[in-house]
Amino acid sequence: MSHIRLDSITKSFGATRVLDGCTVEVEKGSVTTLLGPSGCGKTTLLRTLAGFVEPDAGRVVVGGRDITDLPPNRRQVGYVFQSYALFPHLDVAGNVAYGLKVRRVGRAETEARVRRALDLVSLGGLADRYPARLSGGQQQRVAIARAMVLEPEVLLLDEPFNALDAKLRLSMQVELRKLIERLEITSIFVTHDQQEAMTLSDRVAVMRGGRIEQAGTPLEIYDRPRTEFVASFIGRANVLAVDIRDGRVAQDPAIVCGRPDGAAKLVVRPENLVVQTGPGPGWEGKVAFATPQGATIEYEIAIGAAEPLRVVAQRRVGEPPLAIGASVRVRASDPAACVMLDGDGDGG
Repeated sequence: MSHIRLDSITKSFGATRVLDGCTVEVEKGSVTTLLGPSGCGKTTLLRTLAGFVEPDAGRVVVGGRDITDLPPNRRQVGYVFQSYALFPHLDVAGNVAYGLKVRRVGRAETEARVRRALDLVSLGGLADRYPARLSGGQQQRVAIARAMVLEPEVLLLDEPFNALDAKLRLSMQVELRKLIERLEITSIFVTHDQQEAMTLSDRVAVMRGGRIEQAGTPLEIYDRPRTEFVASFIGRANVLAVDIRDGRVAQDPAIVCGRPDGAAKLVVRPENLVVQTGPGPGWEGKVAFATPQGATIEYEIAIGAAEPLRVVAQRRVGEPPLAIGASVRVRASDPAACVMLDGDGDGG
């Protein structure tokens, strides 16, 4: 049974519909990521769960209770903002304690809970330091501690790593995931970064234009995208126009699809393709570009389409890349890894 259910949430601002019947379910103790490009509605959906935005239609249910009409301070929800929103005139302990003081929690209990929250994020020795003297990663941890000190039922995080450099961003993703698992707190995370979603999530809901395009585990969405948008947004994908003949892809008959004859679209990841120089099935083309990457070589193969075919090939020690302009054929290394879409790019 889901711990959180956002049921058919719809929201418009003026004439603009920002959310259009969004339904998301989150199991207790798990992490679900709302993933999508800027303007797709993911932050509005998160703020609706927090109580900062009132939906035009739909219900917000947490722990079996309908909290749609409850104000934010009665929702038992912790919210970590994108900007951290720390008070510069308060030290670390003061920032973490702020929400408890607003709720008129006693001094002794406040001090004990602040110590526990700071210990959780490994900042116990920085309680008297001010935000201006903290690194980006430390500020982010203060923001998490400030949310956790309220002992929320649900933790919401709105792109909390945006201000961090790439190396620190990755380490903080891992730290946050370990913290959430240790506390077993139900969490929803918002990001536009697909790698971040893959690292942090038990489930991912991909959003576009105010709707949920597809929801599932990160690997389900990567391996079996239902639409061209999802295929292209999660990782890298080749989306190829193909012809179906006798239930097979005419360009690579090893790919069996069981569909009626006619036009379709095929999704295949670069790592699921093989380049060969001899005769055989596959797409004919020429090597347009080659990028050695240590253990692999990434090729762009011009096949006469608008976009080159991208292939990631394993490299043997001492083996140089294929020459630019070389004639090659490209076929699927694992036909089962190919996903068929309808001619308009919708999944099937």
